[in-house]
Amino acid sequence: MSGKLYVVGTPIGNLEDITARAARILSEVDFICAEDTRVTVKLLNHLGIKKPLVSYHEHSARNVSESIVRRISEGENCAVVTDAGMPCISDPGEDLVKMCAELGIETAVVPGPVAAASALAVSGLSTSRFAFEGFLSVAKKQRYAHLESVSKDTHTLIFYEAPHKLKTTLEDMLKYFGDRKISICRELTKIHEEVIRTTLSEAVKYYEDVNPRGEFVLIVEGYIPPVISEEFTVESAAELARSLISEGMKPADACKEAAKRTGFKKSDIYRIISG
Repeated sequence: MSGKLYVVGTPIGNLEDITARAARILSEVDFICAEDTRVTVKLLNHLGIKKPLVSYHEHSARNVSESIVRRISEGENCAVVTDAGMPCISDPGEDLVKMCAELGIETAVVPGPVAAASALAVSGLSTSRFAFEGFLSVAKKQRYAHLESVSKDTHTLIFYEAPHKLKTTLEDMLKYFGDRKISICRELTKIHEEVIRTTLSEAVKYYEDVNPRGEFVLIVEGYIPPVISEEFTVESAAELARSLISEGMKPADACKEAAKRTGFKKSDIYRIISG
């Protein structure tokens, strides 16, 4: 009789976020597939669990996957975990689940924290519709193509990024997206957790003097199509800008927002309110 593969979510930082069910499953399975066994050992030690570990990551050979699936098909139960959060999402565990699905091996999910959803929840941006974009490619051609392909997406966009690539990524986003709102979520649930709600242009300036540290989730405002209506004239667009200024917005920002909403040029609106 075939065993079962358990896809087990683990804490994204704070070990107290492990669920009771996840701890029980990890204690009951025959072996655990881990992205980095050194990281998983720390979690297991925290839980007082000792289990055989199999290293399973993006550089694992095909025969490693086949060996794991063979053991499950022969009756052993296995849990697959990642270093942090839900495995199989921007994670090599995806291939393991596919292989089990193709062979009819039962797979069960044990939900846990997800960095993308956690960051979105505290971003202050729209959460009703969003698109998870994962990591951008390190290759310029692929990275630029990716950004271009989502530049007109009206959904809130979610990206993962490493500290050494953050500055370049923010600059590229500003180039392809324009100056949108962004929430930069760093080291979620950890001691140095930080959420910076700003704009892409301000983020680029900020990291000119600040050295990025930790793992980042970037929540980017979706594309807002210009609303061009016969009801709008450049004068009414200027009135909108004046209204935004009266609410406390800076003139330049107010003109930019009015231009976005009405389709008129920011420079034309600014000229009228400054006249």
